[in-house]
Amino acid sequence: MFQIGKASLTPEVTEAINEALQARELIKISVLKNCLDDPKEIARVLGERTNSAVVQVIGKKIVLYRENKDKKKIELPK
Repeated sequence: MFQIGKASLTPEVTEAINEALQARELIKISVLKNCLDDPKEIARVLGERTNSAVVQVIGKKIVLYRENKDKKKIELPK
């Protein structure tokens, strides 16, 4: 659903991931080859910044989960 490239974690990417977690609870993030940061470290930082749980990191794929306590889903543009 999200891709992290050479700019790595920008505030805009973090905010977009936070909004996606609000809408979907479970999201998958791909770390592109041109990103020099470690995917496990990116996952850890994203988990802290978005208050979410890191479900798994396999290779350059990250899965995050955060329960939506509001229960009303926010529609994301397609």
